[in-house]
Amino acid sequence: MIKVSGCIVLFKNDRKILSDSINSFLESNLPIKLYLVDNSPTDDLKDISQHENVTYIHNPSNPGFGGGHNIAIKRAIADGATYHLVFNPDVRYDGKILETIVNYMDEHQEIGNLMPKVLYPDGSTQYLCKLLPTPYDWIGRRFNPLKKIVEARNQLFELRFTSYDQIMEVPYLSGCFMFLRLSALQKVGFFDDHIFMYGEEADLCRRIIDEGYKTVYFPRVTIVHHFEKGSHKDWKLTVIGMQSAIYYFNKWGWFFDKRRSEINKKTLAELSLKDKY
Repeated sequence: MIKVSGCIVLFKNDRKILSDSINSFLESNLPIKLYLVDNSPTDDLKDISQHENVTYIHNPSNPGFGGGHNIAIKRAIADGATYHLVFNPDVRYDGKILETIVNYMDEHQEIGNLMPKVLYPDGSTQYLCKLLPTPYDWIGRRFNPLKKIVEARNQLFELRFTSYDQIMEVPYLSGCFMFLRLSALQKVGFFDDHIFMYGEEADLCRRIIDEGYKTVYFPRVTIVHHFEKGSHKDWKLTVIGMQSAIYYFNKWGWFFDKRRSEINKKTLAELSLKDKY
């Protein structure tokens, strides 16, 4: 029986960084299975790992981040896995942290998604705990030249006012490391295939919450994430990000999203900052 399955979606990745990510997962002593879904046009990465617990799937149709991960999620459910880890090809960690996470998830059946503390390679904290986004958070901040206003919003939107060293419920957790309860996904559904890349984790997180599960930040364990912020460096990726944002807000609501307001207010109330939203 597989306790934890995992998936990395590939696309022309750096072999050294990718190998570090794969080996991190394989360090666990749990019954595990890793799927590598390769969205690259060629299968040059097919020999990246020969481990018996790794399955390589070449998928050159490239349905995007969520679409690629959905392939593995369906396989994981068919294989009888309890938990499924969605993680990026540029993260590394001590594989033993999976045991700590599993123990915590086993003890807290209400958790549908968990993210650990995420660090840059230099050891500084990545602020990846967020409120559900407004159009300003996803579009306005990107192009606002007034840095003080942007930083002020970051303090709230990215929950930077917290110490980032306490376990807390967070409505929007990064897709770089999503530790998911598969029984929850069977109720909630998988990643929205209409989102090619960027924002799919926000969409999934709020559906998990709406189904009655919790999305939790768990800083008792840490991972390292290179975090290139490709959409800030490449205009093609910026356009993809904008398209995803438009789809997301068309789906959930632009300036009037009652459920977003309810979830964000509840989050801040629990963090004793209800008056700041």
